[in-house]
Amino acid sequence: MIRFVARRLLWAIPTLIIVTFLVYVAIRLGTNPVAAYRRSNARASKAKIIQYEKKNGLDLNYVQGYLNWAKQFVQGKWARSIKGNREVWPNLKRALANSIVLGGVASAVGVSIGLGVGIFAALRPGSKRDTGITTASFIGVSVPPYVTAIILQLLFAVTLPRLFGLDKPILPTSGIYPAGHFGFDLILRIKYLLLPVIVVSIQVVAAYSRYMRASLLEVVNNDYLRTARAKGISERRVLVKHMLRNAMIPIVTLIALEAGGILSGLIITENLFQYPGAGVYFIKALGDGDFPLIMPWMVFVTLAVVVFNLLADLSYAWLDPRIRLD
Repeated sequence: MIRFVARRLLWAIPTLIIVTFLVYVAIRLGTNPVAAYRRSNARASKAKIIQYEKKNGLDLNYVQGYLNWAKQFVQGKWARSIKGNREVWPNLKRALANSIVLGGVASAVGVSIGLGVGIFAALRPGSKRDTGITTASFIGVSVPPYVTAIILQLLFAVTLPRLFGLDKPILPTSGIYPAGHFGFDLILRIKYLLLPVIVVSIQVVAAYSRYMRASLLEVVNNDYLRTARAKGISERRVLVKHMLRNAMIPIVTLIALEAGGILSGLIITENLFQYPGAGVYFIKALGDGDFPLIMPWMVFVTLAVVVFNLLADLSYAWLDPRIRLD
């Protein structure tokens, strides 16, 4: 096990290098950081533009420029944003933290409900409840999150307030706090999280209920379950100790793989609710062609995917001792 983890961690280094290099090249080709600097600093002299280009290695070829960027990144000498000349880390840290909160809460709620619903459906395959749950989950997966978000915004900000004669929305539809608010307020935070969490959770519940149902139905007729029942083990213990343990192998792996994507941000949902997470951060930085903002974001996203892929592999051995990773 230790050797396997060590090998995977060593492989993570070239993976990070290759991915970040490809992203570096793509961003330089797609956004042209020098042109973006000119647009954002219209009064900058030619000498200042040349100075900016040399300082950030943008006058070098792609390999040399990448090595120059990587050296500065590892040393913590990050370039400031093109637009506004701001430090990158404070904004990136807030955006990542906000996405982790939204994605983490929505995933916890969605996965918990989805697995429970999937188990409930799988215990009576072909029944009315199974058919109803399968149909509902199919609809949940099929409806795009932006449709759900717009419906909920109209419902809680327009329709219900008019129905009850209110002069303000029942639930807020943008941001994480009211304008001008300072400090942390748990009640307000929950209130502003409710609609985005519902939108994301609907997709998660629909997906995981189907995964859980399918996974349980694959193991329900295995020989070891018939043997356990023949020994007189209660049906509840058969379900918990034998069926669920084996059915959870692909589910836990999927959870670990998808958890790595949380740092990339829930781009559609965050932009619809103007939630200041990593998705909004990325779209704004990409629209501005702000190279210094995009590259660190990509490093953290790639690192998260690599780490959670490793956790996914380790989950196999934890759930099924027959699997040997070394």
